[in-house]
Amino acid sequence: MRKNYVALIVIHKSKFQLWGGCFEEEPSSVLRRLNDSLPVDFRLFREDIQGSRAWAEELFQSHHLSANDNLAIQKGLDSVEKEIEQELTENGKLKDAEEDIHSVIECRLFKHSGDAAFRLHTARSRNDQSATDTRLWMLASLPKLTSAIVELITVLATRAENEIDIISAGYTHLQRAQPVRWSHFLLSHAWALRDDVTRLEEQRSRLSRCPLGSGALAGCALTIDRKRLALNLGFDDITPNSMFAVGSRDHLVEFFNWASLCALHLSRLAEDLIIYSSQEYGIVRFSDQFSTGSSLMPQKRNPDGQELIRGAAGLFLGEAFGFSCVLKGLPSTYNKDLQSDKELLFRTYDRLLDCLKISAGSIRTMKVNIDRALNSLEPGMLATDLAHMLVRRGVPFRKAHHLVGTALLRATNLGLDLRNLPYSEYIAICPEFGTEEELKAVFSWEASVEQYTSSGGTARKAVINQLEILHIWLQKYNKECTV
Repeated sequence: MRKNYVALIVIHKSKFQLWGGCFEEEPSSVLRRLNDSLPVDFRLFREDIQGSRAWAEELFQSHHLSANDNLAIQKGLDSVEKEIEQELTENGKLKDAEEDIHSVIECRLFKHSGDAAFRLHTARSRNDQSATDTRLWMLASLPKLTSAIVELITVLATRAENEIDIISAGYTHLQRAQPVRWSHFLLSHAWALRDDVTRLEEQRSRLSRCPLGSGALAGCALTIDRKRLALNLGFDDITPNSMFAVGSRDHLVEFFNWASLCALHLSRLAEDLIIYSSQEYGIVRFSDQFSTGSSLMPQKRNPDGQELIRGAAGLFLGEAFGFSCVLKGLPSTYNKDLQSDKELLFRTYDRLLDCLKISAGSIRTMKVNIDRALNSLEPGMLATDLAHMLVRRGVPFRKAHHLVGTALLRATNLGLDLRNLPYSEYIAICPEFGTEEELKAVFSWEASVEQYTSSGGTARKAVINQLEILHIWLQKYNKECTV
């Protein structure tokens, strides 16, 4: 009797299936190619085993599984986990014939636990099982992304602290605008990344809700304690509705959109550095570790790391939008369309982690050419300073703006810049330009940046204040991570 039971379930066409009792034919090979997810979801083997351990224990605690069967399942799962770990270490993949990781684990469990293995799936569906695995994987993995962002922020803050004396051109519309401290530029990107950390952490409360015990869609027909089960798995709460639990992928939509925004920030940082590394600017030079050459032109030094980051940002945006398109027309609860969520999740996670590491490594090892930074400055960038000078002398800003524009036009007509425009020309335009010494004092890069002392400005004091705030946040974050 037992042999026939086993033959029906396990040796059905030489593979283990969690379904198929009412089917007389095998799925076509082309359907299997599209349907089978083991090449992707094998990465969830630890989470699937973790969920199965907790499910067996809950069945036991709720008197639906004997102590002996629970013990056999727990020991069997330990053995299966070791087996899979060893095979992945040796081969990098699993060669099982089963369609997904859930089937692989249950099939292997039978070899170690015997008939007790057939009781593991009692009142459980792959719908709530898969949803639980994915959430567990995200809860365990996303902190690594957070740590990588924090590392990048730390690199930016360290350089900002060490290079606070460097003054370079600030740009709007890619045109020279005003002098700024190089540190101020670096910190502008650090703050965007800091917001990425807080946004990701805000997702955790919604992510940390356990779907297990929701069944296929209607819930669990056996009396269990879902809150106890959730806490046993490390979740903060349970999903409040079984149909919502198996059909919702909002946590993935949030993650994909978050990843696309984080990648967007990395892309903008990369674009700035690509420009600054060009021979026309020459402000930064990337190390050999994060540069490549040309197969034809020996002199080329390409910022490929940054270009790959910039290109990846478009892929993140596309995949975030694409997955939302998958969801938009689905009827309630689980549909096989949702199987693509794991492929996109792993690809997004892996690529973003690499981008963060490349960005941190590139910035940590790059060199800044102080002379080229200074050479990017030109007297016309102090036009706003001249306008502020007039404002301090009582001239309305709109009038001051026009008067400085007149001085710029006069200098251009004479083939000069603002610094070399004769004092007599200034006074002829407006007496409030002051004495010749007062006018000359305006033409100082250090004096220019030191005007902007308000919070968030580019003056030394304001930049140091930014660094202090950022360091306090970093210390708090690192302390929380070690608790």
